[in-house]
Amino acid sequence: MKIKEGQQYLGVDWGEKRIGLAMADAETRLALPFMTVADLRSLLAIIETEDVGLVIIGSPRKMAGEEASNPLFLHFLRELKLKSPVPVVTVDERLSSKAADALPGGKRDKAGRDEIAAVIFLQNYLDREDK
Repeated sequence: MKIKEGQQYLGVDWGEKRIGLAMADAETRLALPFMTVADLRSLLAIIETEDVGLVIIGSPRKMAGEEASNPLFLHFLRELKLKSPVPVVTVDERLSSKAADALPGGKRDKAGRDEIAAVIFLQNYLDREDK
């Protein structure tokens, strides 16, 4: 799903303790770490203030591919879809945190790991969309 020029794509790596965010603009379509927030209210404020046109949220899946049934995530996703002023798309986030850990560099803190995981699946989404 394409967004309008000047708008942002927002990648969301949900976690029970924190939510890692990544952003990409409509022109460059390059995902970059953005920030970490604590709750849905903060996420909705980011959507409004950063001119987000589409939210891409990582959906936890089991290794066999079926959707994980974490009730906290499912509640969060329902509330996000209900309250978000822009469309929300779910994508497979399997192994995105492991991939973030495997990147070269110093030891990442947990918040950085969540933002990098959001970068990974947001960039994958954008790359697939371009084909």
